Amino acid sequence: MNYWLLKTEPEVFSLDDLKAAGREHWDGVRNYQARNFIRDEMKVGDGVLIYHSRTQPIGIVGEARVASEPYPDPTQFNADEKYYDPKSPADNPRWFVVDIEYVDHFPKVLPLADLKQTPGLEKMVLTQKGSRLSVQPVRPDEWTIVQRLAGRADKA
Repeated sequence: MNYWLLKTEPEVFSLDDLKAAGREHWDGVRNYQARNFIRDEMKVGDGVLIYHSRTQPIGIVGEARVASEPYPDPTQFNADEKYYDPKSPADNPRWFVVDIEYVDHFPKVLPLADLKQTPGLEKMVLTQKGSRLSVQPVRPDEWTIVQRLAGRADKA
């Protein structure tokens, strides 16, 4: 099993939105490194941490799970969509999505400032200066630490 962190702006799509939907495709990724993680490495059942940015406090708010194999992002083919990409051919798509499903909200937000001070998370992609990827790998030991910080030792 792999573990991931997905960044989202809560005014665009929040963990509450995912909870209401139950399951949703993670669209709009337009960075090649993040796309490669989705297309080449994400698997059904992988654990996902949901991180809210552009809010206060910014931080990890809960957990989801990868619920589908990767497939072409349908928004890239539709000229009416925000994430339309006219250079992406249907027979060789550039952009991919996975469905994610809601698992749980953490009892409290785990603020980025606290995560940066947590032993064992020094090398976590999220805590690195200039880290802006919307899809990031999380190492198993980092997943365990985050679960413990969230008071979920049973899931660590």
